[in-house]
Amino acid sequence: MTSPYIPTEDFIDYLQILLHVVKVDGYCISSVTVTEGMHQRFPVRSVDMQRATDNITIRQGDTAIIRCYVDDKVSKVAWLNRSNIIFAGQDKWSLDPRVDLVTKGQLEYSLRIQKVDVYDEGSYTCSIQTKQQPKTSQVYLIVQVPANIYKVSEDIIVNEGSNVTLSCLASGRPDPAITWRLLNPSAEPLEGEEYLDIIGIVRNQAGRYECKASNDVATPDVKYVNVVVNYPPTIKKTQSSETQVGRMGTLQCDAVAVPTPEFEWYRDEKRLINAQGINIQILGTTTILMIANVTEEDYGNYTCVATNRLGVQNASVFLYRPGTGRDINGSACVSQSLWLLLASFACLFFKC
Repeated sequence: MTSPYIPTEDFIDYLQILLHVVKVDGYCISSVTVTEGMHQRFPVRSVDMQRATDNITIRQGDTAIIRCYVDDKVSKVAWLNRSNIIFAGQDKWSLDPRVDLVTKGQLEYSLRIQKVDVYDEGSYTCSIQTKQQPKTSQVYLIVQVPANIYKVSEDIIVNEGSNVTLSCLASGRPDPAITWRLLNPSAEPLEGEEYLDIIGIVRNQAGRYECKASNDVATPDVKYVNVVVNYPPTIKKTQSSETQVGRMGTLQCDAVAVPTPEFEWYRDEKRLINAQGINIQILGTTTILMIANVTEEDYGNYTCVATNRLGVQNASVFLYRPGTGRDINGSACVSQSLWLLLASFACLFFKC
């Protein structure tokens, strides 16, 4: 596209417009209307030439109409962006197809920019040539960009006690504020911005972490990171059984661990398996030992062992005859895993 031909006398007028230093005297009024589709229309904001340049804010992707009104005494009028002529009269100098004129009446000379982007930000001048002197009105267009999270940590699995850093990087204009929450029942804000540091993570810090980036331009952008914390088994509850001879005896053992623990049952040093009269059930983090048709030989101490790759824990559970007075609601003795005991003895022996 080539620049339009302008007669010499008009060129001199436009040159005067281009070279004119902004000096306002209350002649012209311009304004900006920002439209967002068909859903919202912002009120017109006026720019009086007796004031300093007005700042107009618009969101990326919207349409801006920078309005300029003249009277019938004007001989020449032009739109400039910085020092570049966009329109000279009705002649378009800009090669940008998004830019056109809005002239609903003889006295309107407004500039429309569709699908506004960040590179449209800057000063726009409606410059008018009258018989007396050039007059101008300026608007500074500020383009805002909604917050956008462009990089966030992937879901992770760590061992209890590890140091963890989660990252959440976002862009936007103005710069977005970044906040973190652990989506547990309280969901309280956490201290951290782009990077969230968790020193010596513990099991109750596992869960879904929310990163939110907001700059009040649009709805905040939100991303999530799932954090799994591995820890060794802890036996939380045991259930002994007071059972008469000939009846079914039921022993229970509940443990918590990540990964989910595996269970074994022992009587003295012998591991129990599903066999005649013995039925072992494992339901997630609970194991149940059922002894059919209890005999005198079945009474005594049974050991529940919970294991995962981070450790072992065991507990004693009792099957006893009625009337012995033993507490059956979880009073079984819980002992630490063998490897922990060995470590303690070794530490004492070597005076560590």
